[in-house]
Amino acid sequence: MPRTLLVPFYDHPADRPDAWETLIAAAPLLYGVVLNPASGAGEAPDPAFAEAAARLRAADVPVLGYADTDYGRRPHADVVRDLLRHRDWYGADGAFLDQVATDPALLPHYRRLSVAARAAGADTLVLNHGAHPDPGYAGLADLLVTFEGTWAAYPEVRAPEWTRDHPPELFCHLVYAAPPGARPTTSVHCAVPGEAPHPWGTLPHLLEPAR
Repeated sequence: MPRTLLVPFYDHPADRPDAWETLIAAAPLLYGVVLNPASGAGEAPDPAFAEAAARLRAADVPVLGYADTDYGRRPHADVVRDLLRHRDWYGADGAFLDQVATDPALLPHYRRLSVAARAAGADTLVLNHGAHPDPGYAGLADLLVTFEGTWAAYPEVRAPEWTRDHPPELFCHLVYAAPPGARPTTSVHCAVPGEAPHPWGTLPHLLEPAR
């Protein structure tokens, strides 16, 4: 069974234990789960997230530690500190870098972050650009998120020519405010019913339990 779902799920395990149980039970479908205790790793370990992460790892699901890069404005050391805390506190074996720039001028900055993420133990590295970046970013990560937005905006997405030179497994679309049955076109994807400002407090339609 292919692992096609990349799930950013940001609700606290103590607040939605049933949803976390559902997520863990869906392990065979999961490309990975983005762990985001406090818009990053936070200032201290959270035991509930640590337990959830341990159970995901036991189910052979990659745990991707969330770190915001603020489109290149956040200092390198701050991003790396988040990644190291995810590794040390939650056993994260992957990294999800958010708000990643698309500009080729920032490639050196993100190349350094990519090297640092691998050194911090990230077997799986995801860059969330939210749009198609310069093609130079394709060699930096295992997965590029080239769309993050609403289902209403999704029909406007057009892949640039350079994407044809890469395997489809390199690209991911994260879609929210999506109706039941919505299916993004990328091999790895996630479509959730939640809406802004907190869409990633819902699971994909396929997994979302009754609330």
